[in-house]
Amino acid sequence: MEVKIKIDKNALFIFLEGDIDHHSAKSIRESIDREIEKIRPNLLVLDFKKVNFMDSSGIGLIMGRYKLVKTLKGSLKIINTSQRIERIIKLSGLYNLKNSC
Repeated sequence: MEVKIKIDKNALFIFLEGDIDHHSAKSIRESIDREIEKIRPNLLVLDFKKVNFMDSSGIGLIMGRYKLVKTLKGSLKIINTSQRIERIIKLSGLYNLKNSC
């Protein structure tokens, strides 16, 4: 799993690449959280364009980052999800979160 980071004004863009599972979720989470704490963005954008697979660890990753940016008065946006990832997001109940930002 690879995480690329881009900062644009007060927005933090996270480009995820590879699989998000219980093996990779912790390091992804730590990388993102470090940047959130450092930048304190108004908007966190998680780009799933290059994510091939996601299990429940990915759902936890999304929820945790959502809660963290909310404590900083920011918002979360999820973009470029494949049909498979979109289905997982819908089944988990995060679909409204994805479309509300």
